[in-house]
Amino acid sequence: MIDIRFNGYVQRVAPLVLFLAWYGSSFAQSTWSVRFKGIGTFSSPRVTDLNGDGVGDVVFGAGREEFQKCDSAVIALDGRTGEMLWHVRAIDQVFGSPSFLDINADNVMDVIIPGRSSELFAIDGRTGKVLWKFSKKRRKEKWFNFYQPQFIRDQDGDGLQDILISNGGNVWAEPYKEEKRYAGYLAVLSSRDGSVIASAPMPDKKETYMSVSALPINNGDDYYVVFGTGGETIGGNLFLTTLSSILKGDISGAFHLDSSPDKGFIGPAVWVDVTHDSFPDIVANAVEGRLVAFDGKTHQKIWSVTIPNSEAYSSIAPGNFTNDNTPDFFVSYAIGQWPNLEWSKQIMVDGSSGKILYIDSLGFYQTSTPVIIDLDGNGRDEALLSVNIHIYDNRNQPVLHNIIVSLDFNKKDVVTEFTQAFRGSNISSTPWIGDMDGDGLLDIVFCHGTNTKKTYTFDGMQVNRVATGVPIRKKIVWGSYMGSGYDGLWPLQDSHAEDSQNTQN
Repeated sequence: MIDIRFNGYVQRVAPLVLFLAWYGSSFAQSTWSVRFKGIGTFSSPRVTDLNGDGVGDVVFGAGREEFQKCDSAVIALDGRTGEMLWHVRAIDQVFGSPSFLDINADNVMDVIIPGRSSELFAIDGRTGKVLWKFSKKRRKEKWFNFYQPQFIRDQDGDGLQDILISNGGNVWAEPYKEEKRYAGYLAVLSSRDGSVIASAPMPDKKETYMSVSALPINNGDDYYVVFGTGGETIGGNLFLTTLSSILKGDISGAFHLDSSPDKGFIGPAVWVDVTHDSFPDIVANAVEGRLVAFDGKTHQKIWSVTIPNSEAYSSIAPGNFTNDNTPDFFVSYAIGQWPNLEWSKQIMVDGSSGKILYIDSLGFYQTSTPVIIDLDGNGRDEALLSVNIHIYDNRNQPVLHNIIVSLDFNKKDVVTEFTQAFRGSNISSTPWIGDMDGDGLLDIVFCHGTNTKKTYTFDGMQVNRVATGVPIRKKIVWGSYMGSGYDGLWPLQDSHAEDSQNTQN
């Protein structure tokens, strides 16, 4: 039996009653699964070919409890077999997701990945050797956690793209109190050696936990940058600035998009054109359970959606879910108030109107972001979501399981079992979907903990590669955390973005 929540009610149902539609011969089965003892992950796996065999390999961050060292804090697995290629140690959890750049010019992507306690690495993708590690010595700033980086045009003249990244979040600060909450930073780092090219403190002097989303403008000579402040229990703001302002070390004139008086902004924003003016707009989550869209040119609010009794820690998944040609949005929220969060709630919002078209409550609390694909080739996207459920054993005891389900918004009452249920649960790791081996069929890579009684643990984890019989009919745009390009950008349909003259620096 399965214990799962729909529309706010707990139901115990048999799996074949709950999951009404299968994909026949394309129903996914595990190609390989690898277990690790004594560690867990908040990181989302990403894929690139490291060993030159033509099959994408899997890279992700991991760790033990906070402040504990780990000899396997960054791990690379052979995509064909699941065997470990290399692992790298760290002094704290590496919760970020890998970004890929060929730093040493050996035609193999190298790995840049962030974590807690100022951990930020560049790792040789072929060998696992650390190319550089961020050093906070001889710097005036107080460095805390690094969040998801973005690559920007070369700033130091070495021929490599450089890194735009946010840093902040003092774990020792008490909840609901402003004391010891140091201002976060936006920083530009050299991808060659990790040195700081520029840094700028938050304009409101608050902490930050939010990864940046950067949009190139003026043919990449500059960038618009969305960032936010505040957290689970402290209010914050959502801002828009430019890379040129960050390089000057002063973003005090950043355009103020939105405020949240009691909670901040954590999940990264996305850039997606919902106004059909051939310029991407901004869609962001406030922790207080509010989804907001802003015009990318004028920066004025387009629409706002509030989800009562919820909090938002995940990012946003755009997709074509309705009959029009405006991208829509699927988001997973936590029900309750931090730290008392036990269930999840999902909504789908019409991108043109801001109207909620779908709402449900699937599974126990988790903050991973959905991924998006057109599974049946009808021109409308489906969402794949990591869900934590209870399956009752033969002693009628609940056992935590994690499963990937698909949602077809043309069939509002159907949730489809897309993978088998794996023992354990997932807190925040977003699946990766794509074609790992070039056979034209969908592969899924996802991580989860192996503890079957508790969700928030770092005492064991599992990584799964699932090969399906589902053909990939068109390019997957949102197949990973922050999209398939790892940058939070939904591609324009008609033309390239042009510069707006309205942003204040």
